[in-house]
Amino acid sequence: MKPLDGKVALVVGVANTHSIAAGCAQAFADAGAEVALTYLNEKAKPFVQPVAEAVGAELLLPLDVEAPGEMEAVFDAIRQRWGRLDVLVHSIAYCPADDLHGRVTDCSRDGFARAMDISVHSLIRMARLAEPLMTKGGAILTMTYYGGEKVVDHYNIMGPVKAALEGTMRSLAVELGPKQIRVNAISPGPLKTRAGSGIAHFDELIDAARLRSPEQSLVTIQDVGNVAAMYASDSMRSVSGGIAYVDGGLHVRA
Repeated sequence: MKPLDGKVALVVGVANTHSIAAGCAQAFADAGAEVALTYLNEKAKPFVQPVAEAVGAELLLPLDVEAPGEMEAVFDAIRQRWGRLDVLVHSIAYCPADDLHGRVTDCSRDGFARAMDISVHSLIRMARLAEPLMTKGGAILTMTYYGGEKVVDHYNIMGPVKAALEGTMRSLAVELGPKQIRVNAISPGPLKTRAGSGIAHFDELIDAARLRSPEQSLVTIQDVGNVAAMYASDSMRSVSGGIAYVDGGLHVRA
């Protein structure tokens, strides 16, 4: 028996084979789960298709969280295919470039609202749709970053956004706990992903992480996926409302 045998997992946020969500999807499949994936739009689909094929995804569905009805359609498709959901991974974040690269002080109202809607409120919406499908309990995971706790140079407005995401995660853990639905966050160290490359001076952030990490190395999407699979398993059924750091110990450095 594999740890996720018989479980159904929905992974949202795969951009390409190098994304954190792809690492989670592969780890889930390796652990025995049946996997469903989403892609942002038709332009993005060719980059997600190889991941879907590699993990044997039974569903590959479009999901732009800003497009009315698309999120509901994804969960309806899961209901029709399996009648339930056991694991949900929320691995999406976005901020308009002008606001991401500027000071928090200068962030526009529209940019802040859009970053919060895509990066945080989408988790609330997904949890609400997942709840009735998690009839025997389940696990919801979201991806955060140390910049939500401390000010990290050049992370800018995404720091407050990730702080809001972490607070939301804790509230969802309390509200969904009576239904045996666990909600946790994973906090990877800097990885060379497409999302990360949008941050100004990202190469400097990567180099600093490598030098300051107690392990003096960068984590991989496989490292993150392995932790996600562990948190999705029944062996973690008493763990909820927390943050799992997958950063080689970087978060303990002053």
